[in-house]
Amino acid sequence: MKPKEESDLPGVWVAYGRLLQHLRMRGKLNQQAFGEAIGYSLEQVASVEQGRRPAKSTFTEAAERVLGAGGVLAVLQGDVDRAKLPQFFRNFALIEAEVVSRFSYDPLLVPGLLQTEGYARAVFAGHCPPFSEEVVDQHTEGRLSRQKLLTRVPLAELSFIVSEEALRNPVGGPEVMRGQWQRLLEAGALRNVEVQVMPAEAGFHVGLDGPFVVLETDEHKHLGYIESQEVGCMVRDPADVSAFGMRYGKLRSQALNGAESARFIERLVGET
Repeated sequence: MKPKEESDLPGVWVAYGRLLQHLRMRGKLNQQAFGEAIGYSLEQVASVEQGRRPAKSTFTEAAERVLGAGGVLAVLQGDVDRAKLPQFFRNFALIEAEVVSRFSYDPLLVPGLLQTEGYARAVFAGHCPPFSEEVVDQHTEGRLSRQKLLTRVPLAELSFIVSEEALRNPVGGPEVMRGQWQRLLEAGALRNVEVQVMPAEAGFHVGLDGPFVVLETDEHKHLGYIESQEVGCMVRDPADVSAFGMRYGKLRSQALNGAESARFIERLVGET
């Protein structure tokens, strides 16, 4: 795979790399010595400084310690992680990170905020046209970094309705799905998270029109979001967002409640 031109690289990766290089040179360390001090190879350090590879949180934590950076690298980590996400999704992820509440209906896949690493990797590995291994790694890391929202302080109110069909679809194989079901049970036990299952025999319901998300921002604005085939759309018109809210209310009443959903997922675990 040919190296990306700098103009194609996320700007925050390039800015982080230049800042890192400045701090390293100020500390009178060459790339080899700096890499040895933080436990990374010379090639990895060079790639981060050139903006060709995003820094992981462990890299940033070690760099902060060795260079005495005073938090100037750590403050960029969230933006570095979001730039690992598919480009069409990044603006939504920026809003999502600060929400007061987030409610979603997912009929096809387990929602990204609840995916295990194995499940997320299987989703990205199946992309068409195929992603390189490097991009699969980056998108997987980006997706997992979003999951800080589940335990962020202050807590956000989170609700997920997932179709039975999505839970039974063996993405990644039986072992991956077993871990994914366990993850759903763990998430549903958090006091700010509700996981509900929409049973297959529910018949017609408004969720059959497709997945959607309803958000309340930290400024108490209500927004909607819909996505299909790598096209994401924020919904801002108050009447449309209100309709999303009404539909979500109907779906919550038709889905299994939290306790019933947990028992349903436990049965799936027991069947494997």
